[in-house]
Amino acid sequence: MIPWILQIVMTVFCLGLVVVIHEYGHLIVAIKLGVRVERFTVGFGPELFGWTSAGKIRYSVCVVPLGGMVKLAGEFLDERDNKPDEFFAQPWYRRNLIALAGPAMNYVLAFVLFAFVAGVWGVLQPSDQPVVGDVVPGYPAAQAKLVENDRVQRINGRPIATWSELANFIHGHPDQKLTLDVLRPGVSGAASVPLILTLTPRRDPGQGIGLIGIMPKVDKVKPGFRGSFTAAYRDLEVWTLQPLRYLSSKVKHFEGPKELSGPLGIAQMVNKATKEGVSYVIYLIAIISTGLGLFNLFPIPVLDGGHILLYTIEGIIRRPLSRKAMQVANAIGLSLVLTIFLYASYQDVMRWRLGFWK
Repeated sequence: MIPWILQIVMTVFCLGLVVVIHEYGHLIVAIKLGVRVERFTVGFGPELFGWTSAGKIRYSVCVVPLGGMVKLAGEFLDERDNKPDEFFAQPWYRRNLIALAGPAMNYVLAFVLFAFVAGVWGVLQPSDQPVVGDVVPGYPAAQAKLVENDRVQRINGRPIATWSELANFIHGHPDQKLTLDVLRPGVSGAASVPLILTLTPRRDPGQGIGLIGIMPKVDKVKPGFRGSFTAAYRDLEVWTLQPLRYLSSKVKHFEGPKELSGPLGIAQMVNKATKEGVSYVIYLIAIISTGLGLFNLFPIPVLDGGHILLYTIEGIIRRPLSRKAMQVANAIGLSLVLTIFLYASYQDVMRWRLGFWK
């Protein structure tokens, strides 16, 4: 079992890294656009140590090494001195570039890490052999005592040579009794054991196909240099579109997103990944970075996406939004973000109480 102190350290490292990279994106683009940066902070709380660069930027490392912050000159309306190098002295589209840089850096980090994992450790690729991988509890396969590594040789006397043939046959026979000729590997090098199992595929209410609750074996394959970038792009696409589809489905059906995770859930995921090995930790950091980048693009005031929305409105109407309008928008955005945080934390606690993370 991983010591709790290591769990805390790994969680702080994973969350801290993606947040610092996020803030670094804001820093770099602000400097490139000539906006005066006053402070770049790693962590929060009292400063442990720091230094001031030749460009008069104060770099600080604080007591709690979680997250980070970039302080731009004049980024708050009541701090403006009307100097040309202040944040709000910039046109709306330049402010949008600075706001967009944070999520963009999260995506860059995720892409690099996804590609690194694929290139060094390989990518998971489903096997086309008719060999059982995972068995889903409660489904016909589990009830019929089908187990991992069982090879399906025939169904109703018909030879099965590939996973595609196996899946297509099962999908095409919902609510029909099937007889499977299975070859089960022997224990400790013993000879394989032939078995005959019977089950009835459950009809999927959405697609009308038969399901028995099995998944194929998964192999790790190294895709090569170019292939690792293709795999990274695919991973970015999956971990961006999958949450969006999930959230849109929940909104459409007026349901709460119970799978949403907060800090406690992330800590548990880091704990699990640490047990599995370095590649799993790196891959999880990439997922977290993608999630942070995506979340910050939501058009909620106080998030980068909300800032982009407000600055874009300013560009469309060709005049700055009033101070009151900005304050109201930010208050609403902050309330919404805090609500999301509390809801996600509540779901983490409920999963922990139900033993989901064990």
